Amino acid sequence: MNTFSSKALLGISLIAFSVANVYADTAPAVKPVVEQIVDTLTTLSGGPHAGYRANHAKGIIVDGEFTAAPTASAITKASYLQGKTSTPVTVRFSDATGVPNMPDADGNGFPKGMAIRFSLPKEEITDMVVISVNGFPAANPEDFLGLLNAVAATKADSPKPSLVEQFLESHPAAKKFVTTPKPAPVSFANQPFFGVNAFKFTNAKGEVHYGRYLINPLAGAKYLTKDETAKAASNYLMEELPARLKTGTVQYSIALQVAQKGDVTNDATVGWPADRKVVNLGTLTLKAMNADGVKFEKGAMYNPLTLVDGIEPSDDPVLLARPAAYAVSFGRRAGK
Repeated sequence: MNTFSSKALLGISLIAFSVANVYADTAPAVKPVVEQIVDTLTTLSGGPHAGYRANHAKGIIVDGEFTAAPTASAITKASYLQGKTSTPVTVRFSDATGVPNMPDADGNGFPKGMAIRFSLPKEEITDMVVISVNGFPAANPEDFLGLLNAVAATKADSPKPSLVEQFLESHPAAKKFVTTPKPAPVSFANQPFFGVNAFKFTNAKGEVHYGRYLINPLAGAKYLTKDETAKAASNYLMEELPARLKTGTVQYSIALQVAQKGDVTNDATVGWPADRKVVNLGTLTLKAMNADGVKFEKGAMYNPLTLVDGIEPSDDPVLLARPAAYAVSFGRRAGK
């Protein structure tokens, strides 16, 4: 079987999480799962790294706008998805892991992250958080912690099969995730992103659908060759996008893959068939780098459960858990 080093598997450490109520019977001396996940992510990154996220530490902030498509209102009554409404956005692109200086083309820095903040009237916000892989390695917080702990416990000289190899053999979804190719994009402008968690959408007629976000670059998906990846500069993605935005905009389509009756909506490891209906929600246009990007990303916590009327979370434990770990990580980097 293939072997996986602790360093290589660091790239699977996506968004750590916990579910509120899971810990009611946990002994006081035992940390909640959410804290254990953040602790392990920090260990794997060689941290703590003061002022940085426990995961997706390296990133850049971009400003732009989102313009809703007429088709969006058929799926939801969410205010920013009606007609041709335009909404200011603040977008953060990032590399995986808690390593602040992760080389952009390093295999450990995948999946890439994209977090979108929609700024609504009356100072309201809603967030969308997606990744560059269409899948997830665990169906619940406990399995994700088990995977991270197995990675942390596996050393170069660990007896075979190592703990991480044993975990992957007993958890097919995790093995599928770590073996899925994750090529380095030419630019963030050429990287598709996926919302691996399902949400519940309700339109003005009261009709309900479940869906997952699909974000595709209008410039097309383009990736570096193996040789180009090996020669790529450490910060090539973080430097290429600002240079590109000096001469024009970057656009993505945001769509929704809609579940059919019987599709699993509460397990992020289970994908849906490609023939499921896709509804166009609108166009995301990036215009310029955020002038106070460093300050913004240090003070902001993107939360996929900051929602508006017309969009609700599914009962996916991964989705419900994500804000809890974000809060732990945020509190630590903010010194709270």
